[in-house]
Amino acid sequence: MNMKPTRSMLASAVLVALAMGAAPVAAQEAEAPAATEEQRPTTLSGLTVTAQKREEQLQDVPVAVTALDEQLLQDTGIRDIKDLQVLVPGLTVTSTQNEAITTARIRGIGTVGDNVGLESSVGVVIDGVYRSRNSVGFGDLGELERIEVLKGPQGTVFGKNTSAGVINVVTRRPSYTQSAEAEVTAGNYGAMGVAGYYNDALSDNAAFSVYAAKRKRDGWMDVVTGKGPRTETEDYDQNYHLLRGQLLLEPTDNVDVTFIADYTSREENCCTAVQLVTGGTAPVINALGGGNAIAIPADPFARVAYSNRSTEQDIKDKGISMQVDWESPWFGGATLTSITASRDWQSINGLDFDFTTADLLYREADADESFSGFENFSQEFRLTGASDSVDWMVGLFYSDEDLTRNDSYRIGADYEPYLSTLVGSQVLGGLAQQLAPFDIDVDMSNPALFMSQVSGQPFGSNFAGLGAHDRYKQDARSLGLFTNNTWHATDALDLTLGLRYTTEKKELSSVYSNPNGSVGCGSVLANPAGRVAAALMARGVPITSLPPELQAQILGAVAPQVAGYMCLPWANALHNGRVTDQDREEKEWSGTVKAAYRWNEHVMTYASAARGYKAGGFNLDRVQSSNGLSSGGSGITPVDDTSFPGEFVDSFELGAKTTWADGNLLLNATLFHQTYEDFQLNSFLGTSFVVRSIPEVVSQGVDAELMWQPAAVDGLMLQGGLMYADTTYADDIPGADFAPGGQLYKLPGNQASFAPEWSGTASATYEWGFGADLVGRFNIGAKYMSDYNTGSDLDDEKHQDAFTVFNARLGFGAADRSWMVELWGQNIFDEDYVQVGFDGPLQAIGSPEPGDPMNTYNAFLGAPAMYGVTFRMRY
Repeated sequence: MNMKPTRSMLASAVLVALAMGAAPVAAQEAEAPAATEEQRPTTLSGLTVTAQKREEQLQDVPVAVTALDEQLLQDTGIRDIKDLQVLVPGLTVTSTQNEAITTARIRGIGTVGDNVGLESSVGVVIDGVYRSRNSVGFGDLGELERIEVLKGPQGTVFGKNTSAGVINVVTRRPSYTQSAEAEVTAGNYGAMGVAGYYNDALSDNAAFSVYAAKRKRDGWMDVVTGKGPRTETEDYDQNYHLLRGQLLLEPTDNVDVTFIADYTSREENCCTAVQLVTGGTAPVINALGGGNAIAIPADPFARVAYSNRSTEQDIKDKGISMQVDWESPWFGGATLTSITASRDWQSINGLDFDFTTADLLYREADADESFSGFENFSQEFRLTGASDSVDWMVGLFYSDEDLTRNDSYRIGADYEPYLSTLVGSQVLGGLAQQLAPFDIDVDMSNPALFMSQVSGQPFGSNFAGLGAHDRYKQDARSLGLFTNNTWHATDALDLTLGLRYTTEKKELSSVYSNPNGSVGCGSVLANPAGRVAAALMARGVPITSLPPELQAQILGAVAPQVAGYMCLPWANALHNGRVTDQDREEKEWSGTVKAAYRWNEHVMTYASAARGYKAGGFNLDRVQSSNGLSSGGSGITPVDDTSFPGEFVDSFELGAKTTWADGNLLLNATLFHQTYEDFQLNSFLGTSFVVRSIPEVVSQGVDAELMWQPAAVDGLMLQGGLMYADTTYADDIPGADFAPGGQLYKLPGNQASFAPEWSGTASATYEWGFGADLVGRFNIGAKYMSDYNTGSDLDDEKHQDAFTVFNARLGFGAADRSWMVELWGQNIFDEDYVQVGFDGPLQAIGSPEPGDPMNTYNAFLGAPAMYGVTFRMRY
């Protein structure tokens, strides 16, 4: 491996940490005699996780895992996986056009882009059920028992392959003790929320629990609506409710069955974007929008967005699952686990595509025009057993995923004059300079009419109404056979072998239509050079009188340029009526080898090597290029083959897990090196999303975490972590996009997008008693991220400086927790930061060079300060 000097220093630091692991031994040899079981205090060394699909102590698991218990999650206000990032170094979670597009990244690696055709690099598993995309797992998680964040590929343990990690969510199981909990929350931005949980026994061998919540909040983004028809003047509001029920049956001593059913509904407005940089197209936008149509100059953290179209979103998520655990008579009492699940997730989203109040492009919040839906069936079987020397597991995972996407672009009344003004000014201005030596004047007046002059159609009729209306249906079937086995070679040495064989088959049917007929594009396609020549003649250019060489030079340069703008994907007549069928099948091996050595009861070190895999797929978008291939340059020829290959990773880790201070201090560190092949990058290039396979992405660094419960300060708990991750793209990436002047030319050899080199978390909780039977509790937590780029193309304008977000909570109540009042705040210092930066649609018409004054760049922002009060009751 080509190790950089920084990595050598990190390796030395980890080796020093390993050597220090012997220190706790000497410190504890002189301890007092061990307490009895009844007297022994609860220590952190007893924390258990299920990272290897069996309950094990955290310090015995040779996996880099962050374990977060119920109380810490509550103290930090964690309700969904987006909130979770404040507690996990190296985890970033972002969302873009709507909350249905949520992406998690670990160690700088995640699925980039807004296309549901790409599977997630970071898997989300809730109560043993794999969620098909990160966005499908985004929502109120309810009453939690714990969350485990596993870093690196985990395909031999969890049901579905994941190349970067897994977020494993475990909710609270029913118990046989009657209990009830309720909470009422009020906060700024008009936030109101109520939630309740009830648990009870039905009989000696049956119990159930029910959780329900309703949360509302006004939007934190002000919206200028211009000419409308949008009327909502706020965005990023919240309005959702959910219901989750669990039923536990234990008909015999060796069988238990858990049924889970849940339903969530979100009906909100999200998400508008703000201008990071306002470029040279802004005056035209402003004029067409009637003034005050775009931020001039850009002031992103004024939190004022411009949108004349609805961003209404309607998300429904529901599912049922059944888990059966049977302690069988086979193989010394091996446990057979079956998890059967059926889920249905759908999202309808409105979108103002240009993020201004000029009426250019938009999508209606209508299922026929803007819909993404998944219907999933999954079945997992695991047989887990143990002997004196071997812990073993074999399993099978099957999933059948039906994906439906209805996609559309509606073209507004301002589209034609806007695009025609830009293209006409550019073309006619260039010609005026070229023809000046010939004393030929070019009529530059009213460039908004230029495209209608090219098409020969009346102004206003070239682009209007429903321009694109496409339907995608994909069936994906996955079958995996996996095993994960640990051999206790000696009392100190464990050797683990995991292996997985996966078959993936995907079939995609795509139907494309242009209901408005694409009049402008269709007219110019019949004879591009002739139509452009006629328009130039109307502008006073005697094109037919010019020397033949000059005629050919002018028309050869201008005609393709004009046709390209008149035939952008949503207006391209060549797509109309297209029907394509694609399929791909992949059969891949993946696996892991680990060696863990316990030097003593306080120090364990491990080394691991793993091969991870994530399936390939199809770009569910209109794709066009110069040659009809996805790899081609800019052009108008439709691409039939939108497939991309699977993503692979070779991962190597060297780690240490150490226990100090009589089990009350855990200090763990992992040195990692991950090489990704065919990394799936989905980039927005101003007019459409393109998927590119990056030959190599390397992520290497060190990940350290600490949990400390100081014996000298009763009630204090400290938790923190620090990660250094050097995540970079390959030096050489083939393709025109990556060559100098290409849209993605900044990627080769540079730090990956959304990949800060440093990230750190810290959380401190202190609980104390006062009065006769009262208790106070305080928590403060923070997440630091060093600077990184928030755009998939690494434009300098999308750079995010280092920042830190703080959360805090102060509560007091009864010592028996029968009631508690909590004052809380998230992002309490109102830190301004960008989630995702992107090219302004149709507004980044300059070069991709930094500082080009013609380019407008937009961004989706992180949430501002939120604060409020929560009242809890339980019995």
